[in-house]
Amino acid sequence: MFKKNMPLKIVLIIFITEIVILIGLGIVLQLNIANIDQGIRTEEIISLEQVNIEMEKLSRNLDIILIISSLIFVGIAIALCIYMSRVIVYPLNKYLKSKDEEKSTEQIEMGKIILHTTEGIVVFNRDGKIALINPAAKRLLKIAPEDNSFEDIFHKYDKNINMEKIIYLDNWTSTTQKVDVGEATLNVLFSPFRDKKDIPAGVIAFIPDTIEHERLDNMRKEFVADVSHELKTPITSIMGYADTLLEGEYDEQTQKEFLGVIATEARRMARLVTDLLELSRMDSNKKKVKKENFDLGKIVKECQNKLAIEIKKKNHNVENFVTADVPPVYADKDDIERVVLNILTNSIKYTPDGGVIKIYVGFVYNDAYIKIIDNGIGIPEEDLNRIFERFYRVDKARSRENGGTGLGLSIAKEILDKNGGSIDIKSEVGKGTEVVIKIPTKK
Repeated sequence: MFKKNMPLKIVLIIFITEIVILIGLGIVLQLNIANIDQGIRTEEIISLEQVNIEMEKLSRNLDIILIISSLIFVGIAIALCIYMSRVIVYPLNKYLKSKDEEKSTEQIEMGKIILHTTEGIVVFNRDGKIALINPAAKRLLKIAPEDNSFEDIFHKYDKNINMEKIIYLDNWTSTTQKVDVGEATLNVLFSPFRDKKDIPAGVIAFIPDTIEHERLDNMRKEFVADVSHELKTPITSIMGYADTLLEGEYDEQTQKEFLGVIATEARRMARLVTDLLELSRMDSNKKKVKKENFDLGKIVKECQNKLAIEIKKKNHNVENFVTADVPPVYADKDDIERVVLNILTNSIKYTPDGGVIKIYVGFVYNDAYIKIIDNGIGIPEEDLNRIFERFYRVDKARSRENGGTGLGLSIAKEILDKNGGSIDIKSEVGKGTEVVIKIPTKK
């Protein structure tokens, strides 16, 4: 960047240079005239012819001086031009170019933001033609390839939406119109804009993705309904058996059976509440992930030992293989243990008596993995893409019978996401299920 007041200094240098040259010419001219005058006074120049000769000499000297001064002036001018080019013009051009590049970069970034935002944006020029549109707007408004103008898009939904009215008759304020697109209702915000001359230039249509908001709202309602239902069932059982015990006298065997049902349902409620609290802590980011290095093979073996009684009850054959020299994984040890227990418990529950469960622990690239394969009842293909949803059960009756809350796989996925891992499930009805859990080994 050029120095402060540099243009003023350059003008001052040129002005002083011109003054010096003019003064020099004046001095030389004055000396020559003085010499001629002195010659006449001392009678060294006594004739008109001699005067003319002296004047011609004076004229030649002036020509030489003018040529020299002009060359000097041109040289100074060239030097100043070169200096100005290096000190002023080049930095200024560089500065302006960088500004243009910044502006271009900003425009590119803005274009990317508009392109990838989930909210729909359409810009119409003053003639109602589309000047800019993003994919979200095309999706939300179901815009066809032949829709190229304001009327093409909005008049097929509501002919009362008028662009001229939006620009000229609404006191230059934004207006919101409800537009029914199929089964969805969109709240479209129309905002007029002006150009640099304060002349109406067009309209921007902003379409919030209320479809996604409605989907999330429906999920919230379903979640509340599911929680209510899950709690209502055990509470009803507990109250029913408790009231029955209070109403009459029963033998000890009957009392034990009733109390056993009450205890089972109470534990089921406790598991449900525990799982809900766990999900709540995850959703609110209140749960701290305490990562450390630990042996994954050892964790898997410990989980198998903890479930030894359940494995024995169902007479399963559980085989454990470590396929490689697995380095320590870096994750929350308690969280990973919970995930392994959950997956292994599901395999034990949903594999018929005398089934085979194989557990593999290995290492691929920067991830250690656990692969649990069973020959259980399997999961229908149409249910595989929903098994990680909260409260989703493939067989609700059987899940409740086994004490499941419908939250285990949701919690497992949340845990692995927070620890940088992943979970993948493949299954076929009647043939079994394969679950692959990956956990990073590096920080």
